[in-house]
Amino acid sequence: MPDTTQQQDALIYHAKDRPGKIEVVPTKETKSQRDLSLAYTPGVAEPCRAIQRNPEAVYQYTARGNLVAVITNGTAVLGLGNIGPEASKPVMEGKSVLFKMFADIDVFDLELNVQDIDEFVRVVKALEPTFGGINLEDIKSPECFYIEERLRKEMHIPVMHDDQHGTAIISGAALINALQLVNKKIGRVKIVVSGAGAAAIACVRLYLALGAKKENIIMFDKDGVVDVHRKDLDPVRMLFATRSRVKTMQEALKGADVFLGLSVGNVLTADMLKGMAKNPIVFALANPDPEIDYETAVKARPDVIMATGRSDYPNQVNNVLGFPYIFRGALDVRATQINEAMKLAAVHALAELARQPVPDIVNVAYGQKTLSFGRNYIIPKPFDPRLITTVAPAVARAAIESGVAQKQITDWEAYRVELSNRLGLDNQLIRSLGAKARKDPRKVVFADADNVKILKAARIVWEEKIAYPILLGDYRKIQQLMVENGIELPDVPIIDPQSDEMEQKRLRFGDIYFDKRKRRGVNLYEARKAMRSRTPFGCMMVETGEADAFISGLLRNYPDTIRPALQIIGTEPGVKRVAGMYIILTRKGPLFLADTTINLNPSAEELADITLLVAREVEQFGIKPVIAMLSYSNFGTSDTPEAILVRDAVQIVKQKAPDLLVDGEIQASLAFNKEVLRDNYPFTDLLKGDVNTLIFPNLAAGNIAYHLLMGVAGFEAIGPILLGMKKPVHVLQLGSSVRQIVNMVTIAVVDAQQKCRKKEIER
Repeated sequence: MPDTTQQQDALIYHAKDRPGKIEVVPTKETKSQRDLSLAYTPGVAEPCRAIQRNPEAVYQYTARGNLVAVITNGTAVLGLGNIGPEASKPVMEGKSVLFKMFADIDVFDLELNVQDIDEFVRVVKALEPTFGGINLEDIKSPECFYIEERLRKEMHIPVMHDDQHGTAIISGAALINALQLVNKKIGRVKIVVSGAGAAAIACVRLYLALGAKKENIIMFDKDGVVDVHRKDLDPVRMLFATRSRVKTMQEALKGADVFLGLSVGNVLTADMLKGMAKNPIVFALANPDPEIDYETAVKARPDVIMATGRSDYPNQVNNVLGFPYIFRGALDVRATQINEAMKLAAVHALAELARQPVPDIVNVAYGQKTLSFGRNYIIPKPFDPRLITTVAPAVARAAIESGVAQKQITDWEAYRVELSNRLGLDNQLIRSLGAKARKDPRKVVFADADNVKILKAARIVWEEKIAYPILLGDYRKIQQLMVENGIELPDVPIIDPQSDEMEQKRLRFGDIYFDKRKRRGVNLYEARKAMRSRTPFGCMMVETGEADAFISGLLRNYPDTIRPALQIIGTEPGVKRVAGMYIILTRKGPLFLADTTINLNPSAEELADITLLVAREVEQFGIKPVIAMLSYSNFGTSDTPEAILVRDAVQIVKQKAPDLLVDGEIQASLAFNKEVLRDNYPFTDLLKGDVNTLIFPNLAAGNIAYHLLMGVAGFEAIGPILLGMKKPVHVLQLGSSVRQIVNMVTIAVVDAQQKCRKKEIER
């Protein structure tokens, strides 16, 4: 049965705040009367006249060159079928988000109430002056073939039906690499295809372009083998009809080298798989259930190379590896179409990228140590940041060389830098941390479980396999809240530290606490009594290994959580003082801020220690820290005690970590202005990278800054992250949202993983 709570969450997600998932944001200043007079009347007349004189100027003065239309009529929405244009709009908005997130392409989604082919083509053609490209989506077969073919011929901008070509391009790259691993030639392999829809037809066409032979391909649809004797085939499927006499898939698979599934789940059995040739290649791409279960396939044929459409198995064939970057490359050279040369360029670029050494940021994102080309890695991972700088240039170059580009690129390295700068690391950081947490979930104690936000966050991290929640609080109250809010957490433990059932554990925890604090003013009675409170009890669960991380603070003052955590768990060896850090997610990437929550007026030595703590944490996120230590002065322009303190702290950091990119004292705005730095302070290490870490001279400055960035600038923040603790303890900001709580739990799990590995290494 469907998960009603998840269904409700999905509805709330799409309806909350501003309904839907996209909005239009001005890219020019619009604050003054002069701005408005330039943006609209009378100033707008000038670009209008320029475009009238030279229509190509539309790419200079408007957003057309970075604007794609995602167009559907809702007749073949993945997993939902013919649901109509209105019902398909959430899917199209989702596609729009992917274009923007992965390739910085702006999108208008258009849902057309049109099913007639001629009318559909007429409507889309009329939109050509508005867009730089057209992405057709979720249009049923065989109409999608005819619509795309006509639009490609009759329009002068790139047109692609992603349902067809996206899957074909990604699976084509996977096929090239799989065949290389098993030392087979594409012109000789026997291929069996389950499914004869848009994606299957496009895959077969592409495989033929890569060198496969038509006589070696047998296709099946819901009515059986697609052969020349069938009378019900449309002209498109008839092109791929076989003359073979096989009637069943089991027959066809005997000795076959490749199985391509784009149909329904569980049509390929273990017995069928056993009949395939040595080192079979299986692409079971039906979603959510593949044509054969991954575990079943590997058990039946340990020599199989398998890909699915799912993210929880190796070799995910995901269209997001293709369409954002194909359109990016096409738009950047103003291609008049997306032709076969451009598609093949994308195929080979993806295949080649998978054979390259994998950067640490990708390993971190997927919780791997050394991802490398092989049976379980034949195509790149969707969150590989190299995709945009690999696939888009390959597509752009192919467009130029095949004669469909209207704009030339001469400096390819500069183009790659431009592409890289289009995307920040903010979304990559969150996704990579989530993926890493899911690889090895840990037990996380929630101190404030009698709160709906905490319960919702606990359900999310439990369902998404980020963590195993442990709830502290009154059992009856928590159960009542879960019933009232439709939250189900089966098998998740609920512990009330004050209950009679916990008496023995309270005594044991109290004795341990007393032993730690008996010469620090705590007597045995006070130690045992303290264990009735959730924060000391939860911290003791972490200290004794009954849990891996502790989350508190949603309803408590910061010091009330920090104090018992320091007394019970303590700091890491060599750490004299803990610190608090926020991650601010900006368009250009994450910005790390410290100290924002703990140290009121640190000395130069303490500020240096804070800086080194933060640098280590940033490195653990897979990011090289570039640190600006902030002041109101720049490099000695003031000799006040406040400025000297930061200046001295910089020198201490440089002595302790000479390879660290750090400098100061420096004003916040100047830290990000390389042009002014280059002209006035060419000696600074901050010119060697982009500043991503800010160290504030005192708590007031840091706290005010992050509140301004969140409240006024509207950036999303994660934190405060407590640095320097021996075991993970993280304190939520008062009033944190469910999303912020989930992010903190994710960081706590990753923190626990790293501390556990460090402890194992030390052993």
